[in-house]
Amino acid sequence: MEADWEFEIDPQAPIIDAAWQGLVDLRQHPARIHEIDETALTPGLAGALLRLNRPASPVWTAKCDAWVPEAMDPVELDTPAGEAAYAQACYLDLLPSEGIDWSGPATVEVFCRRLTAALQTIPARNCRTDLVVRRAILHGGQETLGITAYLTACGATEEGAVAALAAALAALADSCCGLQLGEQSA
Repeated sequence: MEADWEFEIDPQAPIIDAAWQGLVDLRQHPARIHEIDETALTPGLAGALLRLNRPASPVWTAKCDAWVPEAMDPVELDTPAGEAAYAQACYLDLLPSEGIDWSGPATVEVFCRRLTAALQTIPARNCRTDLVVRRAILHGGQETLGITAYLTACGATEEGAVAALAAALAALADSCCGLQLGEQSA
């Protein structure tokens, strides 16, 4: 799988708002997964969200969205010719679980490097994950850093693009949850 990461933390950059009014806290209420409209429209999203919000996960999710991109570059998705007629995309805002400190760039950088390295070992074509480190606001106004994970997938058919995105979501959740908590601060 293609994967990369970057920082986007200047004052004019978007922030992750983990205290937004529509937050469905899947850490506390996983049965509320069906209240997230995107899960009905995006196969694989519900499973990924549930995995990423488990107590053992190093992250939790604050927001997500899914859409059909207007354009994408098949080369960036390691897509063979003729397999990029349809595309699907989504994002998930990831925040550090309790006990993990992402208040400084060094610790979130280690996490991003390890996560992208894990994703790059997965033999998946027609998809990619881009991690964008952003400033984040938690409940009570506490600031930290978070990650917006953008996943893009394509296929020769709409079903193929949907399946590729579902596979990319599973790979993100598996890889993220596979990182040991002690690895976050190396």
